Amino acid sequence: MDESARYLAFAEAVSEPDMDLARVALTIAVPEYPELDIEGYLTRLDRMAEWVSEAAGAEEGAYRRLACVEYVLFQREGFRGNDEDYYDPENSFLNRVMDRKSGIPITLSVLYMEVARRVGLEAGGVGFPGHFLVKTACEGQEVFVDPFNGGRILSAADFQELLDRLYGGRLEVQPEYLSPVSNRQIVQRMLNNIKLIYANRQDLKRCLRVVEQLVILNPRDPDQIRDRGLLRLRLEDGAGALTDLERYLELAPDSDGAATVREQIEKIRKHSRAFH
Repeated sequence: MDESARYLAFAEAVSEPDMDLARVALTIAVPEYPELDIEGYLTRLDRMAEWVSEAAGAEEGAYRRLACVEYVLFQREGFRGNDEDYYDPENSFLNRVMDRKSGIPITLSVLYMEVARRVGLEAGGVGFPGHFLVKTACEGQEVFVDPFNGGRILSAADFQELLDRLYGGRLEVQPEYLSPVSNRQIVQRMLNNIKLIYANRQDLKRCLRVVEQLVILNPRDPDQIRDRGLLRLRLEDGAGALTDLERYLELAPDSDGAATVREQIEKIRKHSRAFH
């Protein structure tokens, strides 16, 4: 597959006014899995929703449907949080989560939301610090669900317990921690997770692919443009690096990192002149 073609499906999906979260989440994986059958995976989500409806039967209550989402995903299908290898990049690709039936909080939350929405439940993402959650509305009540832990319903006390486990008591629950996030924010968080994994592994080519998607998602984000430039530089693409770093200075001329970027640009130019 041509390199530019790897991002076409993603670019088209994120350009839609009403972003289809499941489709976008699947297109994230196309650069890594070029032959990915996106429609096939969407059909699988539809089928799981049908199983939820069958399990719910004639009962139309939201709580009944919520219980049936939990039954189908975590008991019948066996989806679970991957505690054993949390930072495996495959945990962050929705197709691989559906294949392996394990993932991290955000990918399992996307799976949960997309099945719940298909059976008429309101379901949105919650960017809780360090542990993505799902918020649903049932008969006028807010219900918070933890798909990483088998679809567990969380109480008010559970939020602080979760924070204490993640941050050792350094954080207290704030109202904004339970605020809904947009589909675009969910996609950005998914991509940032993958970017960090590849960066920590020094897998520069894969990291660059993810940053390309982050720039497609937010074309005027100076930090992602700078990071793409620095990755290009490390991969010996001086011309591409120069273009990105100059663009970064256009967007963020007074940023804390501007002076360092100017120095880097000068080094690239000196190196280029030495070979002409």
